[in-house]
Amino acid sequence: MKIILHAFLLSAFVSAAAAGPFEQLRGRLALPAAPEPALDARPASYLAGDDRYWITVTADDKYDRTTLLNAGLDIVEIRKDTVLGFIARSEMDQLAAKGFIVKSRQTIQNYAEKHLKDFPAADAAYHNFKETAETLRKLAADNPRETSLFSIGKTVEGRDIWCLRINPSEKGLEPSARPAAFFMGNHHGREHLSNEVALGLAAHLLARKDEPEIRNYLDTLDIYIAPMTNPDGAEYDIQTGKYRWHRKNTRINSDKTIGVDLNRNYDSLWCQAGASHSPSADTYCGPYAFSEPETRAVKEFIEARPNLKTLMSYHSYSSLLLYPWAGKDVPVENEKDRKVFEAMAKGMTAFTGYRAQQSSDLYTATGDTTDWAYAARGIFAFTTELEGTTFYPGAAMIDKAVARNVKAAVYLLGVTGDPYKLLN
Repeated sequence: MKIILHAFLLSAFVSAAAAGPFEQLRGRLALPAAPEPALDARPASYLAGDDRYWITVTADDKYDRTTLLNAGLDIVEIRKDTVLGFIARSEMDQLAAKGFIVKSRQTIQNYAEKHLKDFPAADAAYHNFKETAETLRKLAADNPRETSLFSIGKTVEGRDIWCLRINPSEKGLEPSARPAAFFMGNHHGREHLSNEVALGLAAHLLARKDEPEIRNYLDTLDIYIAPMTNPDGAEYDIQTGKYRWHRKNTRINSDKTIGVDLNRNYDSLWCQAGASHSPSADTYCGPYAFSEPETRAVKEFIEARPNLKTLMSYHSYSSLLLYPWAGKDVPVENEKDRKVFEAMAKGMTAFTGYRAQQSSDLYTATGDTTDWAYAARGIFAFTTELEGTTFYPGAAMIDKAVARNVKAAVYLLGVTGDPYKLLN
């Protein structure tokens, strides 16, 4: 069982003057540091039946990018006049008729042979579903006064969506009047680094629970951390011991394709732009808004907690911090709220070095988590696109991403009590 004992969590979380719980635990288990990733040179023959292509296609602006999303392209990288991403063969063949030029293409099998890293060996420092649950249980067991652990709901395959609550006063599902913050990871299966950052945040807060700043947050806030929102997708992505580049959950669609994009399934201008109605597309929005048990679980969790003030959804990759709107090509209409979003984003990116911007400046994408949380509940909700140049950046990236994003998360906790104080 891994208990988030990467080098960062074993040094940065513990002062040199006194050995803390993570340092003591490392001594008992004699765990090594996270290994460096190694390229998997074996043929990716298991992807031979996958009809997706990795393509480079012309796109002059955010409007072209939105049109490509509608056409079924899962945009992964954005460059000056082009975008790169995954698309099904049938949808790729229709791009020319829509006025787009595909500048290069390769099957996902060929792409994988160049980019695959072996999860069990080179990236064993990452936590799968079982290890994530065990880590959360260990954190809760070691910190019974401060924490409680519960499931916010079940997935398509019946897995629990575990949530660690850090609140010494109220436990489990008890309501609270304290201002609340909600941190989420792994909406998309292949974005394993997002799970590590959320787990790292939990470990950080509890390892430093007696330090004055963190103690103040624990004594005044209601903090929720759900590291793996899409455990089915995360498990499916590594099921063979080799990455599948799987983004969605694991619903079996009417055409026998697998999955709905959970971050296009929320009821915020659902599937109007930047999402696909095609089940084979990686950005498939589902048959209707909140069709998936995972998004319904998040919806019900948020609706049951009127004290939620802030939300962070971790994704990868791009080194970006995004805020509403994603689904509308206009700024947040409430000027006061817009200024708070901008100020909070500036505060967090001071620690990460990421670029802050409104989501739709990249492209318009409806059905987004953060848009729904803000529109429906008035929550100051953000998406962090973590650093790296691939969905599988290797084990060495974990400590770097956790170190930066924990600092940003602590800043977010510092303004959760009253986000509007940033306007003073």
